[in-house]
Amino acid sequence: MLTFRPIQPPDDAAMAAIIRAVMPEFGADGPGFAIHDPEVDHMSRAYAAPGAAYFVVEDPSGRLVGGGGIAKLEGGPEGVCELRKMYFLPEARGMGMGEALLRHCLEVAMGLGYRTCYLETLTGMDQAQKLYGKLGFRPLCSPMGNTGHGGCDRWFAKDLAGESA
Repeated sequence: MLTFRPIQPPDDAAMAAIIRAVMPEFGADGPGFAIHDPEVDHMSRAYAAPGAAYFVVEDPSGRLVGGGGIAKLEGGPEGVCELRKMYFLPEARGMGMGEALLRHCLEVAMGLGYRTCYLETLTGMDQAQKLYGKLGFRPLCSPMGNTGHGGCDRWFAKDLAGESA
């Protein structure tokens, strides 16, 4: 059984390794992708900021197998957060943890007062996009904010006002 908890500083290296292993699997290792963000090596510090939260997913032995979080959308309108760096190793996929973690992130976002959750992804991440649709994200025609992730070609948003995740 997989579980999740808030990220801690000792988790940083393992989470960076997961991000660097998973993103190239989907062709997301060139310029314009989150794999190059400075925060990748210091996730616990980056998500300790007000309005942000990041959660790591553990297997029964305590080994990290994924994670995901939320933070204010850089350069975006007030009240908009971004779902960030939600990635799972292959052995952690298809078990329902992506949905559980995403629902938790949305609840945390609502608790922090965000009204909209935005995310960026790319063609080929079909299972993730299926999940986003299931949870009420709607496709957008263009990106929001200034994430620096020009390599992404799919954008989604979910209205959080008055909803339960």
